[in-house]
Amino acid sequence: MIVVAIIGLLAAIAIPNFVKARATSQANGCINNLRQIDSAASQFAVEHHKSTGDAITFPDDLTPYIKMNSGGSLPVCPANGSYDCSFVGSNATCTLSTATPPHQIQ
Repeated sequence: MIVVAIIGLLAAIAIPNFVKARATSQANGCINNLRQIDSAASQFAVEHHKSTGDAITFPDDLTPYIKMNSGGSLPVCPANGSYDCSFVGSNATCTLSTATPPHQIQ
């Protein structure tokens, strides 16, 4: 009984920390993807003589400037959010920008 109680206590301590660490790592991965999208938007704007505020067709305009994942597609949010980048000069956004921790570029 004592051994089971000790294991239960250790699990009660470890599981919330694991969940928090997983959420933090997903947010960090998402933020890195958002930075990559922003960089691609900047490269697209320079090559196509676009100025701040001009519209971008995401992801079609940015696909040549973004490193594809192993499946040959654009990077996806690790927490199943979706990305959007509509204008030159605006930060790319994730639908999970209000999650904790937020999936947004600071």
